[in-house]
Amino acid sequence: MAELPLVPMTLEGSNVLHQMFRFDWSAWRKLSAAEQSEIGAEFAALLGEWEKGAGEGHPNQSAIFSQIGHKGDLIFVHFRDSFADLNRAELALAQTRLFAYLQPTNSYLSVVELGLYESSSKTYAALAEQGLEPGTPEWTAQVQEQAARQSTAMAPRLFPAIPDAPYLCFYPMDRKRGEQVNWYSVPMEDRKRMMHEHGMIGRRYADVVRQIITGSIGFDDWEWGVDLFAHDPIVFKKLIYEMRFDKVSAEYALFGQFFVGVRLQSDKLGGWLEGKLG
Repeated sequence: MAELPLVPMTLEGSNVLHQMFRFDWSAWRKLSAAEQSEIGAEFAALLGEWEKGAGEGHPNQSAIFSQIGHKGDLIFVHFRDSFADLNRAELALAQTRLFAYLQPTNSYLSVVELGLYESSSKTYAALAEQGLEPGTPEWTAQVQEQAARQSTAMAPRLFPAIPDAPYLCFYPMDRKRGEQVNWYSVPMEDRKRMMHEHGMIGRRYADVVRQIITGSIGFDDWEWGVDLFAHDPIVFKKLIYEMRFDKVSAEYALFGQFFVGVRLQSDKLGGWLEGKLG
């Protein structure tokens, strides 16, 4: 039997852009109350349209979060069908008068990703039993057909609406590729087992936190981005803490900066610009 591929199939969905900004409060306070109101109303109208979203069966929404801590003041999260659409959102934001008071501090580009370890293992083994060789046109066609079926079945997870939760925790992460341990040299069956155990922890929190995983290999400085949405931010600590004891995280995970924010709906933007939240 030919050696089976080490790379699991992945399904891709919404394209995602996170933008982090510091707000220039000093410059903002120099405006008259009338100017502040006019600029705020203009931007609130755009945000309202982004919150509703548009697209052929896909939410394609944006949301803003009031960021907590010194890393910035606002987190913008955009879900779109293409990178071009994300760039259009960036450009639309740049044309608003409010943008003059936004100072970029960070950004992250990625795409919603579902890794199919279990399905890949079964599919590869079944194709090998049929006598198909990895990399041949016949093999590739069968894999693509299986991926297409999975994409249709998992469309709600691949093209999600932004959860209606008041708190966001976002962070990027990598798998280690160092001298001691290297995730990408671990046999696929072992990775499959570890990812299954890792996923079981997340499932235990499914009723209190919504998790959206995005892939960013080739798009940004880290390999994945993780968005957690919840009604109680303490859940972020409990979930991530428990996962740290899991083998995947304990031995193979590297984490970037964490960004936490409180949801800022368009009808609350005016109050935020006056220094009030909710």
